[in-house]
Amino acid sequence: MTTSTRRGPYVCGIDAALDVVSGKWKGLILWELEEHGVRRFAELRRGLPGVSEKVLTQHLREMEADDLVVRTVYAEVPPRVEYALTEHGRALNDALAPLGLWGSERIRREGRELVDHADAAAMPRPAAV
Repeated sequence: MTTSTRRGPYVCGIDAALDVVSGKWKGLILWELEEHGVRRFAELRRGLPGVSEKVLTQHLREMEADDLVVRTVYAEVPPRVEYALTEHGRALNDALAPLGLWGSERIRREGRELVDHADAAAMPRPAAV
């Protein structure tokens, strides 16, 4: 297991938890891996419209260091790399589920709609900054 490179010390458990899922994409990466299981990098990127290659790589490295995802490299030509949730990552997804329900309720309360995952994948990606 890799040692986390997070900031700490923490003032409470929520502080530590938010540190691990900080960043726009980490929760969505967790969701994508939960929904679809093992994914290759390109599959993750297609499933997360708007994420840049650089940011996805950075988040996956941090999540691997935090023992949320496991990266498996296969000695093939061309090389194949797959990402999957660890037990710790699945436990975090379980902990985030009530937050997702809260967010869905907020969307409903505001009269907005959830975007279908297939529709989101077809949305144009914003220009990289």
